[in-house]
Amino acid sequence: MLVDRLELRDFRSYLELTLELRPGVNVLVGPNGIGKTNVIEAIAYISTLSSHRVAQDLPLVNREGGQATIRLEFVRGEVTSDGDMPAASRSVAEIAVIPGRSNRLQISGSPVKPRELVGQLRTVVFAPEDLGLVKGDPAARRKFLDEVLIQRAPRYLGIRADYERVLKQRNALLKSMSKSRFRSGGESHSGSGADDNSTLKIWNEQLAEQGAALLYGRLALVSELAPLMTKAYEQVAPGKPAVVGYQARSFVDAGVLEPGEPVPVNREELANLILSSIEAKSSEEIARGITLVGPHRDDLVLTVDGLLAKHYASHGECWSVALSLRLASFELMRGIDSAGDPVLILDDVFAELDSSRREALANFAAGVDQAIITAAVANDVPDQLAGTTFVVTPGNVVQGEVNRGEES
Repeated sequence: MLVDRLELRDFRSYLELTLELRPGVNVLVGPNGIGKTNVIEAIAYISTLSSHRVAQDLPLVNREGGQATIRLEFVRGEVTSDGDMPAASRSVAEIAVIPGRSNRLQISGSPVKPRELVGQLRTVVFAPEDLGLVKGDPAARRKFLDEVLIQRAPRYLGIRADYERVLKQRNALLKSMSKSRFRSGGESHSGSGADDNSTLKIWNEQLAEQGAALLYGRLALVSELAPLMTKAYEQVAPGKPAVVGYQARSFVDAGVLEPGEPVPVNREELANLILSSIEAKSSEEIARGITLVGPHRDDLVLTVDGLLAKHYASHGECWSVALSLRLASFELMRGIDSAGDPVLILDDVFAELDSSRREALANFAAGVDQAIITAAVANDVPDQLAGTTFVVTPGNVVQGEVNRGEES
């Protein structure tokens, strides 16, 4: 799987950009703030339909334009021994990013739905923001998990969207019921109250159905990811074992599972657990006007040597955990089909790593079909990753040479 040609229009700092990449290692060198990350952000956006930097689309659009366009030519298939990219497997994906409206998606000129585009190009991005996978809020870890899940099985894009729709509607109803009870002094009344309860029961059932589907996918994914993450950590930082597990927080909070009790990987059982948890939390949910049960409350548990990495791991160990999660997700997507390796994107991370972690990451990157690396200084990129170099200047990227050890 290879990125061949990228075209941008009114995307971030680029009014117009055309960039042709190569198999193997591609290094983008330029000072911080010059626009290196904007390039790899656009490539990853085609892959996941989301940015690894911002939650909303508005910052992606250059202030001179009302929308941004990303057009990407890529190849699905194995790289030949001479680095050739066979035309028979070439695809063209295009996204018009329109803040406040639905983005327009195309493959080879034909309109497509999001689930038809996601998974066509698979990417794994390791960036400075990934320290938040370990030290940050559970939302960052849920996003990581769902992005990997959706790239492997694009149908989960629709499953997650359905769950979020149900969650939004259920929260609106709970908020209304909470306000109504507050106005009535906490007492329940017939009439509209009965109607609300009937509607809430319908949303409960839909939350259980859609939540069980999403949770089933997450649990199955973590069971495959866990041994790969442990193996990757041993290669990156040998000496202490690292483990990733899934924490269904709302089941424990509701008392339907004991702490440490395994969550069943069965959709019917999961739906029943969600309904039981809803029943246990019903009064609290109505009082607070918010859904307290479901996979939107869950988390990944990351430990090093048996201790929670978030609280006890050193800075270097946290970097190793984040890197191991990304390398494990790469291995998980490798060989899903005949499309070849995912595109490995390393965004200005070598400067953040010590020598042993730099070497481990460089050895891994040297063996993939295509790696796209950004660096402020060419000397930050290990020697074994010398490849095609591009110099990034304001609003432009051109192939060129940069002296190692000197800032571009």
